[in-house]
Amino acid sequence: MNVAFRSSTLVGRSSAAVARRAAAKSGAGAGGSRASFATLLEELDDVSAAAVECIRLEDKHGAHNYHPLPVVLNKGVGTKVWDIDGKCYYDFLSAYSAVNQGHCHPKIIGALTEQAQKLTLTSRAFHNDCLGKYVEFVTDYFGYDRILPMNTGVEGGETAIKLARRWAYDVKGVPENQARVIFAGNNFWGRTLAAISSSSDPTAFTGFGPYMPGFSSVRYNNLAELEAEFERDGRNIAAFMVEPIQGEAGGGGSCGGANSGGQKIRG
Repeated sequence: MNVAFRSSTLVGRSSAAVARRAAAKSGAGAGGSRASFATLLEELDDVSAAAVECIRLEDKHGAHNYHPLPVVLNKGVGTKVWDIDGKCYYDFLSAYSAVNQGHCHPKIIGALTEQAQKLTLTSRAFHNDCLGKYVEFVTDYFGYDRILPMNTGVEGGETAIKLARRWAYDVKGVPENQARVIFAGNNFWGRTLAAISSSSDPTAFTGFGPYMPGFSSVRYNNLAELEAEFERDGRNIAAFMVEPIQGEAGGGGSCGGANSGGQKIRG
């Protein structure tokens, strides 16, 4: 049973409803049809008219790339969120970790408001009085030489691959356009063409080819397979990209063995 926690009530959704949503998600991801609006509303019998209208508008005018639960949120404080009917829930999802600090954290809201009222944005065509202090703090904190800030996680992954390929060509001496990146299977790091090219999930990559060349994968936490790839073609491998914990794959165990072992493997 899939559950959401209200502040005073444990709300259960039937296994049949969850199965319908899973089938709809699987079908849409692989190019199938999305469940009808009426079918989605059948999952809860206490959806208000106002919530129904919000869901209807999104269903009619928005792209069907997600299949959210029929709960319409409009307020959040700390670990709690409220829907438009005033029902309170504990937010255990935290926007897939983007809101781990809690909703509307006063220190963050204060900093955002103060900066937005002073200077909204500067492009990298100019210097500003904040970036230098920020990069100094982060590099000192983590012991890095330099950092390149990104807006999203998938941009970080893409940039890491670009850096690895550039290093492979300029430093390691890999022939032009031959650099390879090895990934752990069942990975998830975004939905760009590069990210889905590394995916082993058909609902992520089906219908979006051709895919990024030079990508291949080994089973998660399988050091023997990784070592075999380096023995076979180590001269062309630019990087091994792995999540310490695979959240999208169901919170798989730590890859400590492959991670530490991978550092010892050299192409």
